[in-house]
Amino acid sequence: MTAPSTQTTPDTRVPPLPDHFGTGSHSASGPAIADFGEGPLLLESDAAPVDDLTIPTDAAPQNADQDGAVPAPQPVAPRRPWTVRRVLGAIWWGIATAISTLFGIASLIVMLAVIAAVPGPNFYVLGYLLEVEGRVARSGRFRDAFPLLHLAPKLGSIALGIWLWLIPLRLLSHAAADARLIDPGSGADRFLHVLVNVLFLAITVHLCLALARGGALSCFFRPIKNARWLYQRYRQRDYWATAETAVVDFARDLRLGYHWWLGVRGFVGAMIWLAPPTLLFAAMRRTEPGPAIITIIGGLALSVVLSWVPFLQARFAAENRFRAMFELRAVRELYRHAPFSWLFTMLITLTLALPLYLFKIALPPQDMMWLVTLIFIVSIYPARVLTGWAYHRAAHREKRTWWPLRYTVWLVLQPLLVFYVFLVFFTQFIGKYGKLVLFEHHAFLLPVPF
Repeated sequence: MTAPSTQTTPDTRVPPLPDHFGTGSHSASGPAIADFGEGPLLLESDAAPVDDLTIPTDAAPQNADQDGAVPAPQPVAPRRPWTVRRVLGAIWWGIATAISTLFGIASLIVMLAVIAAVPGPNFYVLGYLLEVEGRVARSGRFRDAFPLLHLAPKLGSIALGIWLWLIPLRLLSHAAADARLIDPGSGADRFLHVLVNVLFLAITVHLCLALARGGALSCFFRPIKNARWLYQRYRQRDYWATAETAVVDFARDLRLGYHWWLGVRGFVGAMIWLAPPTLLFAAMRRTEPGPAIITIIGGLALSVVLSWVPFLQARFAAENRFRAMFELRAVRELYRHAPFSWLFTMLITLTLALPLYLFKIALPPQDMMWLVTLIFIVSIYPARVLTGWAYHRAAHREKRTWWPLRYTVWLVLQPLLVFYVFLVFFTQFIGKYGKLVLFEHHAFLLPVPF
C-alpha cells in the first residue's frame, strides 16, 4: 500500500513579534506590527515603500473615466490680491456701467417721445408702456421695466452721431445761402455750393458705413476703419448677409408689430370704459339745472371708473387678453388684497397726470410736438411701473386685508378721484382743443388726440 501523501499549506499567520509594546512579536523579514486590541497596526518606520504597494485592478479611483485612466489634476488659479489697480478698474467699470445705463434710459425716453408725437405710430408707445406694466405685473421686479434698455444705447448713439455730423453741413449750407444772397454767381458762391455738395456726399457715405458697422458711437469717428471694414466685407463677400442679419435682429428686438397692436387694443378697451362717463361729464354748456346735473352725475361716474381702469389695463397687459379689460370682478377682488398699494399707485398716477394739462394750453407745431410728449413719457412711465407693481402685490397675497381698512382706504380714495375730476373739468377752458381735452385721459390713452 502506498502511504497517504501529506500536503503542506503555507503558514500565513504573522510570526510572533517581540514584546516592544508589551504584547506581540517580530519577524525578521516582515514589518513591525503592534496590536492594541483592535488588530495589527503597521509602524511607519518599518512600512513598505509606496512603490512596492499594488492597487487591485477592481478598485478604480472615483475620478477615473470609462477607460480607467485618472485625469490629471487641474491647477487651481490662485486668488488675485486686491491691488490699487484692480480697485481703480472696478470703480471705472462701475462708473462706465452707470453712465451707459443712464444714457440708455435717456435715449429710450427721447425715442418714445419722438414716436409719440407721430399720429399712428404713437400706438406703439402706448403698447410699449402696457408691456412695461405687464412685465412688472407678472414678475414684480422693477428691473423688468425697461425691456428695450439693451437697444436704447445704440439708438441714442446713432441719433447723437448723426446729429453731430449734420452740424458742419448745416453751418456750411447757411454760409452758401448767405453768399448767394449777397453776391449771386460769384466765385465764393460757386465754391461754397460745390463744397456743400461734396461734403454732403462724403458725410452721407460716412454715416452709411458707420451704421453698417453697428452704429456704435465710436463708429461715427473712425472713417478710415469704416472703409477698411467695408473692403474686408467686400473681399469676404458677406456684406449683404451681415447687414441683413443685423437689421432683422434689430427690428425683431424692437417688436414693432406686437407693441403697436397691444397699444391699439389697450386704447380701445380703456376708451370703452372712459367714453360714456366722459360724454355725460362734458354735457354742460351753460349753467342750467339739467345739463349741470348730468355733468355732476358724469363726474361721479368718471371718478369711479378711473379707480378701476388702471388695474384693468394692468390685467390686460399681464395676460395679453382683450377680455381681461372687462373682468371687473377679478380686479375688485385683487383690490381687497392690497388696498394701500392701490391707494399709493392712484395718488402717484393722478399727481403725475395733472402737469401735462398745463402744457396743452398752447401746443407747439407738429414738428415740435415731441417736447410735449417728452413730458408725457417722463410722467406716465413711472405711473405704469407702479401700477404693475401694485397689481403683482395684490395678485400674490393670499389673504384679504381686514375689511375696516379696505373701506377706510376706499373712503380716502374716492374724494381724491372726485377732486381730480373737478380739476380736469376746468382744463376745457384753458386747453387748445376745448372740450376735446376732457376725452384725452393721457394717463391711460395717448398723449394728445389726433
